[in-house]
Amino acid sequence: MNLRDMLRLGLMIVSLAAPLSAPAQKPEAESSSLKITVVDPQSAVIGSARVAVKSSRGNQRTLQTDQRGEAIFPKLSPRQYAVHVEADGFKARDVDKVTLKPGAKNLEVRLEVEGAAEQVNIKQDEREKMTDPRGDAFTSVLTQDQIDQMPDDPDEFANLLQQIAGPGGIIRVNGFMGGKLPPKSQIREIRIHRNPYAAENHFSGFISIDIYTKPGVGLWHGTLNFGFRNDATMARNAFADFKGPEQYRRFGMDADGPLFRNSTSLSLSAQGMQFYDSKTVVAALPQGELRTLVQPLSKTLYLSARVEQVLTKTHTLRAEYQRNANLQGDLGVGNFDLPSRAFSTSSVEQIFRLSDSGLLTRHSINEFRLQETFTSVDSGSVTQAPAVIVAGAFSSGGAGVDARRRTNDLELADNVDFLAGKNSFRAGFLMDAISYHTRDQQNVVGTFLFPSLAALIQARPSTFSQRVGNPDVRFNQYELGSYIQDDIRLHKSLSLSVGVRHEFQSNAGSYANFAPRVGIAWSPVKRTVIRAGGGIFYSWLGPDTYEQAVRDDGLHMHDLLILNPGFPSPLAAGQVAPLPPGRTVFDPHLRVPYVEQVSAAIERQLGKVLNLNVDYMYARTVHGIRGHDINAPQPGGGVPDPNAGVVNQIESSGNSRLDLASVSASRFSPRFAFYAAYIWSRATDDNDGSFSLPTNNFNLAADRGPASGDMRHRFYSSVNLNLIKGLGFGSFFHANSATPYNITTGFDNNHDFVFNDRPAGVSRNSARGAGQWDLDTRLSWRFGFGKPRAATGARMRVQTVRVGEGGGDMGPMPGMGGEKGKRWMFQLYVQAYNLLNHVNKINFFGVETSPFFGQATAALPGRRLETGLRFGF
Repeated sequence: MNLRDMLRLGLMIVSLAAPLSAPAQKPEAESSSLKITVVDPQSAVIGSARVAVKSSRGNQRTLQTDQRGEAIFPKLSPRQYAVHVEADGFKARDVDKVTLKPGAKNLEVRLEVEGAAEQVNIKQDEREKMTDPRGDAFTSVLTQDQIDQMPDDPDEFANLLQQIAGPGGIIRVNGFMGGKLPPKSQIREIRIHRNPYAAENHFSGFISIDIYTKPGVGLWHGTLNFGFRNDATMARNAFADFKGPEQYRRFGMDADGPLFRNSTSLSLSAQGMQFYDSKTVVAALPQGELRTLVQPLSKTLYLSARVEQVLTKTHTLRAEYQRNANLQGDLGVGNFDLPSRAFSTSSVEQIFRLSDSGLLTRHSINEFRLQETFTSVDSGSVTQAPAVIVAGAFSSGGAGVDARRRTNDLELADNVDFLAGKNSFRAGFLMDAISYHTRDQQNVVGTFLFPSLAALIQARPSTFSQRVGNPDVRFNQYELGSYIQDDIRLHKSLSLSVGVRHEFQSNAGSYANFAPRVGIAWSPVKRTVIRAGGGIFYSWLGPDTYEQAVRDDGLHMHDLLILNPGFPSPLAAGQVAPLPPGRTVFDPHLRVPYVEQVSAAIERQLGKVLNLNVDYMYARTVHGIRGHDINAPQPGGGVPDPNAGVVNQIESSGNSRLDLASVSASRFSPRFAFYAAYIWSRATDDNDGSFSLPTNNFNLAADRGPASGDMRHRFYSSVNLNLIKGLGFGSFFHANSATPYNITTGFDNNHDFVFNDRPAGVSRNSARGAGQWDLDTRLSWRFGFGKPRAATGARMRVQTVRVGEGGGDMGPMPGMGGEKGKRWMFQLYVQAYNLLNHVNKINFFGVETSPFFGQATAALPGRRLETGLRFGF
């Protein structure tokens, strides 16, 4: 499928969805309700804020926000209103021309920290708003209707959010990374923020997907949900001769409410999944081709509890505990790997979190986070036998997996915002202390490697490798990042952000890692903003890289390699040539990698709801971590150290480049939300990771070529419709061009004991597979019934200051579980993945000796239909 076809299909889907966005019929109710949520610059809710709503006729109502930061005005007449919000320690803010129609409307008001008296501007200029790097102009906010149309499965939910955000999206929940997403019913909002050159960011190309939960206030409420699919609602995999048994079952339940009225709330959640699918095995055996199915089993259970305690009017302390358990069986089977290669993994992750944000002084706001994560992972092979790998044909024998891993990760972060004249400063630090204890006996039984089926039939393996020694490794790793940034308002249409970040990491060998950042935003005319910036981003040396290098240092464990061994006994042949043990070492001049990045973008608002954005980014990685055999045989001579085998030196000699351009359009309104983006990119590098050795150890540049994940073209579109009578529709379409794969001979032509040699004249990753596209949709129907619980005596009173019409008791506050104030809520849904059952081929194989050379050996899942329900109370 070429680019033109991909774009044509994407436009067709958009055109089909567009007619559905026509205005729906008006609700039968003639009154309106307005819910206003007040938050600070960190998106933390502000309690006890004063909110005034004034109608176009001059009538006014006033409320204070509750613990959730909400003020709800029911039974308003449909007309235009003005909103005024103020809170101690924050700048007051006016929102003009809020138009209410029959039904419910939600409005979020973000207050800035109060500065000097002469700086307080109640009404912000439009161009000033668009150039505020901490404002909503840099942010896309997903509506509640969009969140409702997301998958209920937390892993699928997270995957879809990252696809919507684009490359480099990092998910944070209440400021924390890691763990699992909270249930949708406990999410207050999702903000996709693009401010790549903020000095607080560690990652390059940073797009933060910030998820904020809401505390349980008022009455206790919750949801129960269930999802199910099996092979009756799934299409046969394109590489299977028959449809095998498959099943997916998911359940979830959550509840939240007050422990102590107006001061302490508790949120609980439990989510479990059990599923098995049919994975294809496509292999070439001596007796002929094999096509079969295996059913890997997976069980998960995610538990969480969150307590929020109001400390002061501007400070809320949040404590959270998560326990995420996962059991997976029959891993490692599929494609060329036969069932004997199966292994299982059991993991448990426990997370403790503590956070507080609020005013530090009258002109500053502070955010504090503490997280400790305990992780336990155990893996074991089903078969304890040497592995037999026939390049490009099949793999059998044991998986060679026997590992036990225990880690303890303590993270501490603090950020403070403060004002000084026209300068808005932000400073902070992030400290990470990690303790590792691992026992990994990988390949302790050994592996036979055959270059082809013919060599297997003749019982002539090329090599036999085995890892021997002590597999226990213990070490600590420390990381520290600190920064300061200044956002300067040069003019109402021009802002400048400058900052610097410093990072240190133990076990990495360098300390002076300063990363300057600069960004500029200019609005030459209304509704148009131009953004540009640049900066340096350092990368951590991965703990897995350090662990493996320590384990294979020749003291803990080392690799034995025998050339031309016997089979099945490696020492039985007459031409056995055992090599001295190999090891892994660190380059004494190892440096931390860093990325040099620059970008420019232009954004234009068309009308009130449509945004267009065009941007370009260039990024270059310097001192990339890679492997290099410094004991490779010299051309025409022997090895430098005859007493050693392969000596893999971990060094910082790699480099890469990324060019990326994108065009996106978005529209967000109460009934219709739309997002579409086309991304062109080109990624090149010279290695595939820390332990991948080059083809030619004396010419590292010869491996420069397309990166393994290089996709030249990508297209995404998302449509969410709020239809009549509680019906909702959501769709997500994505398409991408082919990724590259490497072509190799299957032999060790240059005698460096590594079988990655390419044919003469063929560059790395020179072949391409096939493009992919699919369409996911979700149709839901929500309805409520029953009187609100307030009508049965559990009434929550909200007092107002009477000015003009209305006043007194505002009536019951609708809970999360109800539908427009109803006590009970049901939602039924049908969700389709790969609705059109398009065949997306993967795993193209490039070994010339393989019977599958140049062919795909697997495909992504076909159409899957899931049905489910949610019940709220």
